[in-house]
Amino acid sequence: MHAMIRPPSSSSAHPAQPGCVRVSAPARLHLGFFDLHGGLGRSFGSLGVAVEGLGTVVSARRAAGLEVQGEQARRARDVAQALLRDAGLTDGVRLQVEQALPEHVGLGSGTQLSLAVGTALARLLRLPLDTRELAARLDRGRRSGIGIGAFDHGGFVVDGGRAPQGDALPPLIARLQVPPAWRWVLLFDPAHQGLSGGAEKGAFAALPRFAQRHAERLCRLVLMQLLPSLAEADIDAFGAALTELQDCVGDHFAPAQGGRYASATVGRALDLLRRSGAAAVGQTSWGPTGFALAASAQHAQRLLAELQADPELRGLQPSVCATRASAARVEVLVPEAVPQRAQSAAFAAWSA
Repeated sequence: MHAMIRPPSSSSAHPAQPGCVRVSAPARLHLGFFDLHGGLGRSFGSLGVAVEGLGTVVSARRAAGLEVQGEQARRARDVAQALLRDAGLTDGVRLQVEQALPEHVGLGSGTQLSLAVGTALARLLRLPLDTRELAARLDRGRRSGIGIGAFDHGGFVVDGGRAPQGDALPPLIARLQVPPAWRWVLLFDPAHQGLSGGAEKGAFAALPRFAQRHAERLCRLVLMQLLPSLAEADIDAFGAALTELQDCVGDHFAPAQGGRYASATVGRALDLLRRSGAAAVGQTSWGPTGFALAASAQHAQRLLAELQADPELRGLQPSVCATRASAARVEVLVPEAVPQRAQSAAFAAWSA
């Protein structure tokens, strides 16, 4: 149970409340778990990266009642109602979901929408909640903290897994920049969706226990190859480590998703890209979206050409993304009623 949110009391000492808040949150790729065994107490442990060009955009302003419009409006309304109820507020808010990520394809749509709506409301109504507090209240990030880390920081992030007891969210334990030249080639299969909700929980419960030797190997691989090679911008060593981790975890999840990859077509495409020189290949979260890592935009275009030359893969929808190096963007519009001195900085942006 969470304590009720205590919004600050109104006072002339407080700055004017914003008239509109707009939050732009990046999509994230969940690149895999490295300790599904949990023998040391903590379990899961995740790798992820924020990407450019795909994201969630939400704006919030005051209104007579709660109004929600745009993509995935029902989900956004549920988030808003939960926060307003926790805060004991009856304030009217108009939410506009200007852009939303496709659901259940491995981009973190639920977490990013929840955090974007929550952040917009917290800034609009001056609720004393940071990202992790919002995530806890909205029941996000229980198994993986990658979506929270991508929202708060961007770049490549690592979380330390879930503690054996308590409700604490997985802590962020590393954050590194990805070389700006590197590109992620994403493969979308519109014919499939990944597991979510009850089906996801059931899949985790039904899977056999992850072998301790595999967890030991992956933890060593992450600490002694993947992270150091990323710090040194060694794409070959980084890609080899990431692909090995993806293969191991994908094989573990194969009984739940029908194979190493959720989409057989994406699997064929990734096998092709592996042979064609991609630095890494894998699937984000439960998929069905696959990814391949390229050393440059030109390299990514060559990989796309390989895909387009295969008629059996034309049902896929590929996209090329750079890494998002920064956090979610929050823009605050100050009402016209405030003094001109404050008006000169009407739109102030900072990292959420």
